[in-house]
Amino acid sequence: MSGKNILYAQSGGVTPVINATACGVIETARAETEVGNVLAAKDGILGVLDEQLIDTSAMTTQQVAGLRHTPGGIFGSCRYKLKSIEDSRAEYERLIEVFKAHNIGHFFYNGGGDSADTAYKVSQIGEQLGFPVQCIGIPKTIDNDLPITDVCPGFPSVAKYVAVSIMEASLDVMSMASSSTKVFILEVMGRHAGWIAAAGGLAARNAGEAPQIILFPEVAFDLQAFLQRVDNVVKQSGYCSIVVSEGVRDAGGKFLSDSGVRDAFGHAQLGGVAPVVANLIKAELGHKCHWAVSDYLQRSARHIASRVDVEQAYAVGKAAVEFTAAGKTGVMPIIERLSDDPYQWQIAEAELGKLANIEKTVPASFISEDGFHITDACRGYLSPLIQGEDYPPYGSDGLPQYVTVKHKMAPPKLDSWCE
Repeated sequence: MSGKNILYAQSGGVTPVINATACGVIETARAETEVGNVLAAKDGILGVLDEQLIDTSAMTTQQVAGLRHTPGGIFGSCRYKLKSIEDSRAEYERLIEVFKAHNIGHFFYNGGGDSADTAYKVSQIGEQLGFPVQCIGIPKTIDNDLPITDVCPGFPSVAKYVAVSIMEASLDVMSMASSSTKVFILEVMGRHAGWIAAAGGLAARNAGEAPQIILFPEVAFDLQAFLQRVDNVVKQSGYCSIVVSEGVRDAGGKFLSDSGVRDAFGHAQLGGVAPVVANLIKAELGHKCHWAVSDYLQRSARHIASRVDVEQAYAVGKAAVEFTAAGKTGVMPIIERLSDDPYQWQIAEAELGKLANIEKTVPASFISEDGFHITDACRGYLSPLIQGEDYPPYGSDGLPQYVTVKHKMAPPKLDSWCE
């Protein structure tokens, strides 16, 4: 290894286990005699541009170890996508200036498809400017929509949370359905890929069990078919539980909940599909509905994380250091499934150029023929991912003991950044 410093940055929406990846990076780097210090960008790529770099050498061994069971993004994240090198060359040149100033030779970007694209572009501009940087993308996204990798760290814990939540909420609704709410709707994240919604289907161990209906972004919403299914389920079971992905669209491709606003990545800002679905049911069938949005709860629920997820999240962080030590660049450590039962996996690698800006959606073979549930094949894929628990330590007050750190900032060496 070059002896140069590592710069680690977190990107996009955080997960229950992204800090476990940070733990894997820092602990592994500290054990490497030839690697320099690990710096962490404050608030993702924006922190790099602003030269807001955290000196992780100031963190104690116990604090670093505690990241493994702490949710959120300990160093801060952001939603900011760099444009092409041609359209935003000044930003890329600024990144290289920061790398030079702080002796950074290894850049780890922990995120999804957009982040893989950024890491890939940084590797290219470094070569062009005569300051090669080893760039490693590290997978993270609860949407599970990165290609090539079998699963994205963060998704299994969210899958476990959603499956447990819809199972428990359905027992509540079933208890009161004769005189109160007859339809419960749980909205989950997933703009174009319905992996999280599919995970809710794990709660239905047997035919007819809740959730009886799943609405996927991959299946065009058919109002009449949907209403007929809801009506039939209520008549047969007395109640109906529904998991709906935020990205459900009609036959014309329009999101049911499109608010007309765009976020920093240019994506449609969705306004909430659960109340839309609830209003349709109430207006057409007259059933009393209750809905909930899992929102940030699903991606921060470290208390019910999947042990498999924690282990994989740590492993990809560890592998990033090992990859760069081996001289690799422009790649991402990924999860390769070896078998379903028993579930076995290993770390493999994929080129960033083959991962960037490509979304992996739920295949048709994982969705039931009627479009309202998951198949056995989907269950076979999902079930191993939610196995095991990895509870955080709890204090005498009965609450989890999560790590909080007052960060030590690396002294700035450049003028303030002005785009």
